[in-house]
Amino acid sequence: MSIEERAPAVAGKFYPSDPEALQAEVRSLLERAPDPRDPVPKAVIAPHAAYPFSGSVAGRAYAAVAARADAIERVILAGPSHFVPFPGIALPPAAYLRTPLGRIPVDARDCGDLPVRADAHGREHSLEVQLPLLQEILGEFSVVPLAVGRSEPEEIGALLERLWDDERTLVVVSSDLSHYLDDASARRQDRETAEAIEALDHDSLGPENACGFEPIAGLLWLAKRAGHRITTAELATSADAGAPPERVVGYGAFLLEEAA
Repeated sequence: MSIEERAPAVAGKFYPSDPEALQAEVRSLLERAPDPRDPVPKAVIAPHAAYPFSGSVAGRAYAAVAARADAIERVILAGPSHFVPFPGIALPPAAYLRTPLGRIPVDARDCGDLPVRADAHGREHSLEVQLPLLQEILGEFSVVPLAVGRSEPEEIGALLERLWDDERTLVVVSSDLSHYLDDASARRQDRETAEAIEALDHDSLGPENACGFEPIAGLLWLAKRAGHRITTAELATSADAGAPPERVVGYGAFLLEEAA
């Protein structure tokens, strides 16, 4: 059964529920200038924890996107399903996704016969936390929200390839990195994960590398097939934001540069 809109599930928890406070926080996260060596990305991988922990790393990825924001009209947004295990990839039953900053129309064109699963989208934060950042950068846009369950890289990559049609489209993969290691171990493992991502080595990724390893692997499969390049913009852990170093979550911002 379709619904008019998906209401925010983690407003007031992962990010402010008050529109003015949210906009102020998002703007502060985006004020960091990208490194001059950063490419203008066609796709990004960004973390999805609460803004006080991973927001600055996500902001680094989106600050690089701002260079082509005027051209972007549609965002393909893929992230893991944390609460509902299922095979494949699913769309929400909603015509719009809502955040405290407003509504975003859902665009399901060219998605074929993907199932619609309210259960996979209803509580899921991995897609939702990206939306206010995108709203601040892009203004008006449509979104293809993909909750990713158990999937092979080829399945996800082929779908992204079909949807990734022109310069008006941005691909965002939402994922944190290591979970609940001590800080030193997390940084070592996240560096190894970053090296695998830069090498487009989708076969070496598993749940110990990233909660969103399946959508990441799909993006890597497509990048390798198309000759694209991925660089690491930033790595951090929750300890950088003041969390206890004995048990941290890792975050990374990665930028995909389209083949010439």
